[in-house]
Amino acid sequence: MRFDVLTLFPEIFSGYLTQSLLKLAIDRGLTSVHLHNIRDWAEGKHKQVDDKPFGGGPGMLLMAGPVVEAVEAVQAAADAPPGRLLLMSPQGRRLDQSLAEELSTSNRLVLLCGRYEGFDQRVVDLLRPEEISIGDYVLNGGEVAAMTIIDSVVRLVPGVLGDETSNQEDSFSRAGRTLEYAQYTRPREYRGLSVPDVLLSGNHPEIAAWREADAARRTAARLRAMDSGLQDSAGEPRPKPEA
Repeated sequence: MRFDVLTLFPEIFSGYLTQSLLKLAIDRGLTSVHLHNIRDWAEGKHKQVDDKPFGGGPGMLLMAGPVVEAVEAVQAAADAPPGRLLLMSPQGRRLDQSLAEELSTSNRLVLLCGRYEGFDQRVVDLLRPEEISIGDYVLNGGEVAAMTIIDSVVRLVPGVLGDETSNQEDSFSRAGRTLEYAQYTRPREYRGLSVPDVLLSGNHPEIAAWREADAARRTAARLRAMDSGLQDSAGEPRPKPEA
């Protein structure tokens, strides 16, 4: 699977691409990530890529010319189909596990990262990208969102995780899209907290039943917390404040 990332700051990806499972996947030829600097398609001595918005307003906009020409050149240059063009935008379709699974069936994804106040609208009008959001908040640029898409998609590429079944037990990938059950490792007891006895029993049907029940419990608790708006930073329900 091939990823092409268009950005003004390709250096941001240098550490990300050289660590952990993604590096192994690249080294093994299971995926490739190609970085392209949008500024390479800018004209003039200073390679300007942004300008003030017509009508006034704060900040700067990425100009249509360099962005459109960069995307067209990148899509045409590789010995591969143009791929799905994804524009990182808080206004886009929300990234979830279903979308990650859908994207993982593509042979090529082209990720367009914005900066400043965003893109001249003609970028969207001419290129017709799929706009993707990783949440209802605004980032300094699209690079972190692009990394999030790469990370969520590449682990679904066959062979990347080694065990082809491991991602089937992930939260949101499980049957019914439930959260993953709690897991434990050594030691059996830590600061007064013990591993549930059933996980030490060796009885695999009972272990499987416990895991399904725990996944259902955690999912229901999370939904209740979301409904009430009472949730801590780790997603666990907070106790309701006393009146």
